[in-house]
Amino acid sequence: MKASVSAIGLSIAMFGTGALACTPEDYSGCKGRAWVDGDKMETPLGAKWWPHPIWGAGDEAGSTNWYTKPEVVKRAVGEVKQGKSMKIGHVYTADMPLFGARKWSLRIPGAPTGGPFGPNRVMWYDEFLATEIGQVGTQFDGLGHIGVGVGKSGDKNEMRFYNGVTVSEMEGAYGLRKLGAEKLNPIIARGIMIDVAAAKGVDVLKDDYQITMADVKEALRKQGMADFKFMEGDAVVFRTGWTKYWITDNARYNKGCPGIGMEVARWLAEEVKAGVWGADTWPTEVVPNPDPACVFCVHQYMLARHGIVNQENLNLDGISKEKVYRFMYTYSPSPIQGATGSNGSPVATW
Repeated sequence: MKASVSAIGLSIAMFGTGALACTPEDYSGCKGRAWVDGDKMETPLGAKWWPHPIWGAGDEAGSTNWYTKPEVVKRAVGEVKQGKSMKIGHVYTADMPLFGARKWSLRIPGAPTGGPFGPNRVMWYDEFLATEIGQVGTQFDGLGHIGVGVGKSGDKNEMRFYNGVTVSEMEGAYGLRKLGAEKLNPIIARGIMIDVAAAKGVDVLKDDYQITMADVKEALRKQGMADFKFMEGDAVVFRTGWTKYWITDNARYNKGCPGIGMEVARWLAEEVKAGVWGADTWPTEVVPNPDPACVFCVHQYMLARHGIVNQENLNLDGISKEKVYRFMYTYSPSPIQGATGSNGSPVATW
């Protein structure tokens, strides 16, 4: 009996009360939750999200389509005034924090790998790398990374990703057949950093701190950007100070962390029409969400519903020290056929 009471308590804590509980088995009770759009519970996110209202049916590039538009690229280039640049990603190392069972192992075969050959005695080194390419280190969530289980559990025709693509259409043991990283366009965006940690006068935000629109406005005001006009295709990144724990305390880095919630996500998707969202944390969104029924619902909302790509594990401390809040953000996802995401080195230029 005690176990049953505990289970009921856990269920209430996780999924709410009332005649229609918001549960994995019956998502009709999720109506009205922050991540739900529309009045019809056609999916766990409310109304269906396909075809995409801007990019249309069949599109696989999502928000990176903005960077095929000359006016968006020119706006980005216009941020370069001083001719300075800085990497805003981490170095990939064996001791970096890795989420779950992900691994990073680089080996150099031979000493050296080859040579010497020829009269000029040429020699060289190669490397072998064993890793999950798209989801380690400073990394980039592509559109094949996050989906939504719609309809009967286990039905691959109703497990849907960006633009309604189903698991049946995209799955493949040797790479996704749709929504692979090779479908994304190179990114040349106007970048804006919202330095929430600096605005609050702290080194790092608390573990479970949810960034609100009030925080965004406060940070922009303190950055001298109270009247700044965001535009479609902008890359908007949030500094929480979480880089403090990178390598120095990997266990803490990989636990719950500060980040944006649905209020800021809706602003990014519906008002800004951002091309990239990102942060100096592993998920960008707050984990755990204050609503226990929201399990990476910001990811679902941004990636699956809106097709807005996500840059995680950034290192924004350098541009924070320089007080650089506007810059040209450049990043080209590695065109690995069928990959769910990409490693790489994003760069801020100003």
